[in-house]
Amino acid sequence: MVQAGSWEKSKDRYCGASRERSVASALSGAFAATSDVSSNMPCKPAVCSHSLGRAWVHDMPSKLDQAARYGLDIELFYEDLLYIAKELPGGPTPENHLEAARYIRELCDKRSVTIICLQPFMHYDGLRDRERHAERIEEMKLWIEMAKILGTNLIGIPSTCLPDDKVSGDVDLIVQDMIEVAELGRADGMLFVYEALCWGTHVNLWEQTWEVVQRVDRPNFGMCIDTYNLAGRVYADPASPTGKTVNADADMAATLQRLVSTVDVNKIFFVQVVDAQRLSSPLVEGHELYQPDQCARMSWSRNCRLFYGEDDRGAYLPIRDVLKALLVDLGYQGYLSAELFNASLMKEDAEVPAEHARRAAESWQKIVEDFGLDESIERTQLSRVARLAADSAPRAQL
Repeated sequence: MVQAGSWEKSKDRYCGASRERSVASALSGAFAATSDVSSNMPCKPAVCSHSLGRAWVHDMPSKLDQAARYGLDIELFYEDLLYIAKELPGGPTPENHLEAARYIRELCDKRSVTIICLQPFMHYDGLRDRERHAERIEEMKLWIEMAKILGTNLIGIPSTCLPDDKVSGDVDLIVQDMIEVAELGRADGMLFVYEALCWGTHVNLWEQTWEVVQRVDRPNFGMCIDTYNLAGRVYADPASPTGKTVNADADMAATLQRLVSTVDVNKIFFVQVVDAQRLSSPLVEGHELYQPDQCARMSWSRNCRLFYGEDDRGAYLPIRDVLKALLVDLGYQGYLSAELFNASLMKEDAEVPAEHARRAAESWQKIVEDFGLDESIERTQLSRVARLAADSAPRAQL
């Protein structure tokens, strides 16, 4: 059973066929008709930039075109900015990072797309090498400048998955590290969110990030709840024949009860919503996704995440239960962002950004329906969206 506050170390593709232009146009039009309404909702839709195609295959203009088409704001994945900086004369220098940020901001402004977050500031928490920590602080100063150019005041920090000889699980040290960035960004109005990755070396449960948030005790430091990472640690085990931990259902119910009873919703700065595919066989040695240098959950995450509601593609995590805890029981209001990782994002197919933006928008509409986020949206219009989606959606090949 997963225990609250436990600092134990974690154990351990889809791209559909191209849509006909007429169907795609009708579908995006249906979503566009509801996107203005979403501005008045307690929650708003977003998608991570890499979730519309990885940077080495798909460029930012094509991805932002599709985000705008489907009424989605974006989390800017650092990978996208870095790839642009690398293409500038001189390579990825600090100044070219800033220039890349200016370019992306211009692209977004032209399309009326808001950047809600810059992430991930990886491998920061608990570094044993304090000289490396000091270097990371200098990098954070650059990130703050990039965020200001991008027009966002939110920077995401995931828990590290570096090996134990490089990172400490000392909570006092991690809290000290987070206080340092919170104070660093405070004058510029920067907010920082700490997220537990389900394969994190020492921090892999939301309870652990919540403890850090409480002890940091700064108004500009909060947490990100990622539905995949929460369920992926407590409920799922891709290395198991069942795809689940031994006490999956009981542990999931218990962790959500703790979430609702202990967390101050005002310290949840934003929420990421995705699901994942149940594998047909355990992700162990011999599986096509197995990598000896990665735990099963990391390999699964990188290749098999799905959007919320994609049961027909094999989604099986209790994400609706997580959203109920967040949206209904806690009353979270803010962005619900789809952070998808999947092998499909690396396909060299020009339709990848459109396909994934469409799926992200369908997922958002399902959340709207499932949780009554805006009862003023006419049911006939939602029915039309559902019908068009059903007509054009690819069938998963599992």
